[in-house]
Amino acid sequence: MPYFSVIVPVYNRRSEVSDLMQSLAGQSDKDFEAIIVEDGSTERCQDIVEKYTGAVDCRYYWKENEGRSIARNYGIERARGQYFIFFDSDCVIPADYFKTLKHELAQKPVDCFGGPDAASNDFNDTQKAISFSMTAFLTTGGIRGGKVHLEKFVPRSFNMGYSRKVWETVGGFREMFSEDIDMSTRIRKAGFSITLFRDCYVYHKRRNTLRSFARQTYVFGMSRITLKLLYPDSLKLVHTLPAVFVAGSALLIVLAIVWHWWCVLPLALYIAMLWVSAAVSTRSLKIACLAVVTSLIQLGSYGCGFIKAYVWKIMLRHGRNIDEEIALRKGK
Repeated sequence: MPYFSVIVPVYNRRSEVSDLMQSLAGQSDKDFEAIIVEDGSTERCQDIVEKYTGAVDCRYYWKENEGRSIARNYGIERARGQYFIFFDSDCVIPADYFKTLKHELAQKPVDCFGGPDAASNDFNDTQKAISFSMTAFLTTGGIRGGKVHLEKFVPRSFNMGYSRKVWETVGGFREMFSEDIDMSTRIRKAGFSITLFRDCYVYHKRRNTLRSFARQTYVFGMSRITLKLLYPDSLKLVHTLPAVFVAGSALLIVLAIVWHWWCVLPLALYIAMLWVSAAVSTRSLKIACLAVVTSLIQLGSYGCGFIKAYVWKIMLRHGRNIDEEIALRKGK
């Protein structure tokens, strides 16, 4: 039996699946199986997966479109490993990932774990800028697996794993926004241990257009309110910062128009800090400029989604609309 079962939900990601499978085939430790679950794609990747059957212990399944959480659960039910590992289909896995993970688990046995994401050198400029926006301390507070963070580490489903015992006790993913945070919260509340393995990182391509990135982060902001409804104590100060940024920026701009231009200086200073941080991190002036744009999109979209959901679901007391959430997530 394989030690790890890698489970990947897929929806119309042929090129990404090809890169993922190639990286799995190049692993230095191959004590794993790969289970690819195609969630009703119109552009199937079965031929790509089968191309690597000689290099990777892999299985391909196709099912009707129901959402990525249900696809993950479908894969779990067919998995044979002691640990279930979850990647997104747009991830590329470094060659020593499983070798490093096995070493980490031997040194520190835990029930649930996750690792950071990073930008590979062959990513395009937009992907590198988006990667900065989603991992920088100045934009997310380091809550996505960085070295500095403002809350307890929460594994995310682009790079997450847990034991078979966790699944038997807690169950699978729920079909909802931020299903990975919900899963991690349920695991923690059940008394299982959770840790970050910083050396077990993946290269995460994320969205490759600014429009799709804006939509994604808008949904992230909305989902944070859904999580608060489920777990009232889950909302932390760091989660409100994008909303504060949106409201504060709007106020500064209005004051600059009706009073004095120097009211926008705090915003300008923050943008300058973003640029310097991105330039140091990416070592590219071009990417640093683009990273300022993606960071403002990330903060603005998340903040707007957060504010809208807070007003609608909490202040106006409409609560969750589960059917709407599932409909929006299908095929995304």
